[in-house]
Amino acid sequence: MSKTIQMDLDDKKRLALLAKALSAEVRIEILRLLCRNELNINEIAERLGLPQSSAAAHVKVLEEAGLIKTSLRPAVRGSMKVCSRQLETFIVELVTKMEEESQIVNMPIGNFVDYYVEPTCGIVSEKGHIDEEDEPRCFYNPDRTKAKLLWFGRGYVEYRFPNKILTSRLEKRMELSMELCSEDHEYNFDFPSDITVWVNGMEAGTWNCPGDFGGRRGKLNPEWWPDKNTQYGMLKTWKLTGQGTYLDNNKINSIPIQDYRLSENAYISVRIGIKEDAKHIGGVNLFGDCFGDYAQNIRMKFVF
Repeated sequence: MSKTIQMDLDDKKRLALLAKALSAEVRIEILRLLCRNELNINEIAERLGLPQSSAAAHVKVLEEAGLIKTSLRPAVRGSMKVCSRQLETFIVELVTKMEEESQIVNMPIGNFVDYYVEPTCGIVSEKGHIDEEDEPRCFYNPDRTKAKLLWFGRGYVEYRFPNKILTSRLEKRMELSMELCSEDHEYNFDFPSDITVWVNGMEAGTWNCPGDFGGRRGKLNPEWWPDKNTQYGMLKTWKLTGQGTYLDNNKINSIPIQDYRLSENAYISVRIGIKEDAKHIGGVNLFGDCFGDYAQNIRMKFVF
């Protein structure tokens, strides 16, 4: 279930559907009923004193707006449509992206400036392995700048992003996105890892990755990459805002963007890794633009 969505005035179609869904008191009453239990159409009609056809019509409006979902389940005669909540919270920002200016910096994953890693570990380019596997010293190989996939069982890699634009502009939001997953010897869906991102030395939040993903080829993987290995990750976005820090659309702490001091130094430090006291020390796979499912490196976006 999607518990929270965040929208702005550019989400015109969805805002219109939400407004229509919430414009009738009877549909709000249906949402109130579904806060307690899942109900079928007949039960909703009975509790609200509505004809079944009217209840079904109201349910359809709520479903089109994404506020509830329905599923068919077996009944005494045929099947019945059961309704349940799809959302717990939606946030509407009265802004439009047309009013925002932004700048994007793409960082190749091989351009790390510092690291500490423990096996399993390795680096590959689009064409093949860069030095030996499971040898941490190989992360110093000059060819590391060609890396399109790197992995390690413990430790971190650190990058430095340029911030000259911030000397003349006031940042409203900073977004940091990358494709990641856990790291086992081969792919393993049940291999959790607590992957943490630090910005200028401050902990920006931890993602509990459920596993090391495989079983199908990553959409961008070169032909030489073995099927038994890790294949793809999930695209995750850390967002630094004036209201706090978010992982995707979920608020994970109350640290405002100003506390990260993005313009204080000559660069912005970003560290990706596993805390020494993490509950799940399951390593990291970090994907570049030629591996996995997403054609991007580490992307930092400033919104002014």
